[in-house]
Amino acid sequence: MTSPSKQHSLNLQRRILVLVGPTASGKTPVAIDVARQINAEIISADSRQMYKLMDIGTAKPSPEDLRQVKHYFVDDRFPDQNFNAAEFGIQGRTIIDEILNRRKVPLVVGGSGLYIQGLIDGFFDDAEPDDELRSSLYDRIEREGSEKLLEELRSVDPAAASTMLPSNKKRIVRALEVFHLTGQPISALQRKTVTTNFNPVFVGLSWNRKKLYDRINRRVDRMIDEGLVEEAQMLKSRGYDPHLNALQTVGYKEAFEFLRGGITHKRMVDLIKQQTRRYAKRQLTWFRHDDRITWFPVEDEPDFPIAAKWIVEHFFHQSN
Repeated sequence: MTSPSKQHSLNLQRRILVLVGPTASGKTPVAIDVARQINAEIISADSRQMYKLMDIGTAKPSPEDLRQVKHYFVDDRFPDQNFNAAEFGIQGRTIIDEILNRRKVPLVVGGSGLYIQGLIDGFFDDAEPDDELRSSLYDRIEREGSEKLLEELRSVDPAAASTMLPSNKKRIVRALEVFHLTGQPISALQRKTVTTNFNPVFVGLSWNRKKLYDRINRRVDRMIDEGLVEEAQMLKSRGYDPHLNALQTVGYKEAFEFLRGGITHKRMVDLIKQQTRRYAKRQLTWFRHDDRITWFPVEDEPDFPIAAKWIVEHFFHQSN
């Protein structure tokens, strides 16, 4: 018969911790603190931090952070190497097993709701891409506008369309492509069950909206000072096409437009701040629909150690 202490240890071994929150909410410093306390390794659920050479614009963990705690999916591939949430889920679940087998705690950290869904819940979206069909859909976006294609998607897959904005061109095209290729809505395919052998404990960092937006504005100013434009220029000089999916990212997109002469420096900075705030709002909307998340209110950086302590206590309490 297994003793209570051994049973607690077994329960803990199969638990993983998932820390979510919008951009600029302090996930990285809190995660580093938590990881050191519970002997965790971090799986980054950020769709952009995995790319090499994209450091400033993705607010990537510092070299010191990476030395302190083992990270996965940071500096993992180059900007022209495609990756998606389904692949992340498959690879991430393998890594979770490896971490658990070493009696450490997997700590999933990120603001990409789709990547976290792909890892924890899984979804099915393996229809082979059709280059000709995809090209024709992008041509239609150029001619007719993305709102027209989003309207079309609403008629065949209202569930998927409800999660998208006209600016989500790639997702609109992919959803229509999958429907035309399979005859089934992508929203239905994405609910295919994935069997996992771990139990996630979800926590999130919650901010007052105004304070978060102020923090975002300051972060953008810091990115500019640290050389975001120069980083974009370096990527361009190395031959990376600004239209690559990895570079269709807030910050880089506007920096490339500035380098092209399409906008002023001030307009670039204003646009980055505006688009980052909008991105944070979309992240919050996504996470608020997940009732598995327990939120910890954060007012400012001095709260980070308090948040880390609470997260550790919450995790061990949930593991009992």
